[in-house]
Amino acid sequence: MSYTPQIQIPATYMRGGTSKGVFFNKTDIPEAILADQAKLDKLLLRVIGSPDPYNKQIDGLGNASSSTSKTVMVSKSTKEDHDVDYEFGQVAIDRPFVDWSGNCGNLTGAVGSFAIKSGLLDDDRLIEDGIIEVRIWQVNIQKTIIAHVPMAGGVVREMGDFILDGVAFPAAEVKIEFVSPIDPDETLFPTGNLVDDLEVPGVGTFKATMITAGIPTIFLNAEAIDYIGTELQGDINSDAKALEMFETIRAYGAIKMGLITDLKEAETRQHTPKVAFVANSKSYTSSSGAEVNADDIDLNVRALSMGQLHHAMMGTASVAIAVAACIPGTLVSEAAGGSERESLVFGHPSGTLRVGATINKEGDDYIIEKVGMSRSARIIMEGKVHVPSDTV
Repeated sequence: MSYTPQIQIPATYMRGGTSKGVFFNKTDIPEAILADQAKLDKLLLRVIGSPDPYNKQIDGLGNASSSTSKTVMVSKSTKEDHDVDYEFGQVAIDRPFVDWSGNCGNLTGAVGSFAIKSGLLDDDRLIEDGIIEVRIWQVNIQKTIIAHVPMAGGVVREMGDFILDGVAFPAAEVKIEFVSPIDPDETLFPTGNLVDDLEVPGVGTFKATMITAGIPTIFLNAEAIDYIGTELQGDINSDAKALEMFETIRAYGAIKMGLITDLKEAETRQHTPKVAFVANSKSYTSSSGAEVNADDIDLNVRALSMGQLHHAMMGTASVAIAVAACIPGTLVSEAAGGSERESLVFGHPSGTLRVGATINKEGDDYIIEKVGMSRSARIIMEGKVHVPSDTV
């Protein structure tokens, strides 16, 4: 009986923000696999260890959470005035599905570092010391992102004293700018309203702000769904009834936002939209045991990703929070006090995050110039990932 050894593909395991993922230089993936979406999805599923009926991803590089079941492909950009193209695949844990419908804002923080380390930037873009602005074209959402990557001695400076709540160790700060997250010809509020009545059969009718900046997101008031906004993962993720409620809300919200036309489609679009709930600032103890003082934040936000309460906050949802908070009349703005602003600090399960947005209003339209936040990134391991040859 003949035996075929496993496929070996160069890969890098990286932390970006509060997420981890497997990064590939796209040219290292065999062309026959790249040319067939089904084969590419099968490859990435096997790399991560999905589908896993035990929800552990023991036989792969995933860590059994939405924050760690992620894959990234980076290549030289085909877009003018950009350095690299970035493609993100959110891998389902318990089913054979890779969601390409959105971006990962946290792993965005690692794309610039990976691109430099992989030799994907032209020589004239490199510097010995200082900050390189890596111009990223996010293929999933067709948007520009600028990563400000620190350099020291001609290499990426990964270590530093920047603390990102949700990450145990300090690292170098990487500032991220999401440029024009909503184009002038796109719809920021897909229903045309800052606040809608979202009817969810069998659950209730809720006030909701539905916005597409960063990632399509449905914002609810915490009290409307019997929460207070200081919940941690254990308060929700162990409650099957609550998770079912959130998924039902998400599905009906997706229809109202025009993202899907049938409830069944929500099953194959797990990554978007997100569901989040907001509340006025309240003191609480974060998941690390640190005290978060109500006076130090503008509001509390909790968000779900891939059917679970996120342990911190998704980077793309942070974009949605920043934009919604800076537009008076949204539920997010009202929870933050209702005043006009250009930045805010919100509390999430792991601590706090400061975000800012530059927004202009032209008539009835809001023009989002950019949204900024800080992340950090670090290479954890690089080498070759081994995948059974019968995978593809």
